[in-house]
Amino acid sequence: MKQTTAVSAIDAAFRSEWSRLVATLMRELRDLELAEDAAQEAFVEASRRWRTEGVPSRPGAWLLTTARRKAIDRLRRAKRFDERLPALEEAAKVEPEPRTLADDQLALIFGCCHPSLGVDSQVALTLRSVGGLSTAQIAHAFLVPEATMAKRLVRAKKKIKAAAIPFTVPDQQHLDARLDAVCGVVYAIFTEGHASAHGPTLLRGNLCDEAIWLADTISDLAPDESEVRGLAALCLLTDARRAARIDESDAPVLLADQDRSRWDQFKIQRGLAHLLAASGQTERGPYQLQATIAAVHSTAASFSETDWPTIVNTYDQIIRSGGGPVVELNRAVAVAESDGPPAGLELLADLAARQQLDQYHYFHSAQAELLRRTGDVKGAALAYDRSIEVCDNEIELAWLKQRRDELAER
Repeated sequence: MKQTTAVSAIDAAFRSEWSRLVATLMRELRDLELAEDAAQEAFVEASRRWRTEGVPSRPGAWLLTTARRKAIDRLRRAKRFDERLPALEEAAKVEPEPRTLADDQLALIFGCCHPSLGVDSQVALTLRSVGGLSTAQIAHAFLVPEATMAKRLVRAKKKIKAAAIPFTVPDQQHLDARLDAVCGVVYAIFTEGHASAHGPTLLRGNLCDEAIWLADTISDLAPDESEVRGLAALCLLTDARRAARIDESDAPVLLADQDRSRWDQFKIQRGLAHLLAASGQTERGPYQLQATIAAVHSTAASFSETDWPTIVNTYDQIIRSGGGPVVELNRAVAVAESDGPPAGLELLADLAARQQLDQYHYFHSAQAELLRRTGDVKGAALAYDRSIEVCDNEIELAWLKQRRDELAER
């Protein structure tokens, strides 16, 4: 019984304490690799001792004390008796204040998402240092060899040291710009999980879960930042449809055909709460606007009862604030639902003339679906063919071929 309780406690502590632990150690050590190693060793010791000695009354404090001891041991073994060791020994005597912990976690997130690092490195570091995923888990999620991901993480940490990248919360003057980068990294993680661009699966639920957790964490740390709230709402409202988005063979299920009883109502309510908290704080940004569209879908009783004019109007606002061609594609699909397929196809023709989305398989599949609905079987088949040519996801590729073959049977 004690062992079962310990395993559950360790799992819970890892989710709730990992980023706090690494963040505090990073502030004290100013060495991300050492902070991660010490945190990891603390959890290894917890998994051994909590099974026999029982779970401590304050798991977070126990882990921090143990991690500091592990860090001190590492510094001594490496004979690195510089300013870090006395600073760490002094810090070990003081319990951090809650506000300090929040600042440390924000600093960790901002450091991992520093603009001098490439986006791939930002994503990998955020998942490793903030989310606590192993190198193997991150490599598996992004379909690269573990050795490749390990090298990427090592290069990123070397750059952090060489460039002395600060792990601090930016001043108010630069906060918004840096928060945009942080939100962009979290949304990139969610997007890869929601609709994987490559590989044998469409959904990577673990990445969606990590992105939602990160967005929730940042919302807790910066509750007055409306776009962070909007991002959390967007991830939750979109992911609420996860169970209904694929069938028994993992093939995609179109929104119109989804069983809405399988949508996660708890996530929908959490997403709506984030969206409500964001409303009225400032002028709505792109994440809030996209979350508004997701909320319209999530609260519609059926596909036919969806408020498409509101969705079109919201896309107009996103485009006015700088939305790109993918937003225009989504708006065209919404116009097709509101005003009929010919209206949507007219907008798609304008997009096609610009050739910005010729390598984007969703553009061609959307065009194929609308052409099919107008009765243009030949045109739909050609659009499906082009979508198949540029699609890299194996599940979606099989689904697109099936849709095209269904046209041929007609």
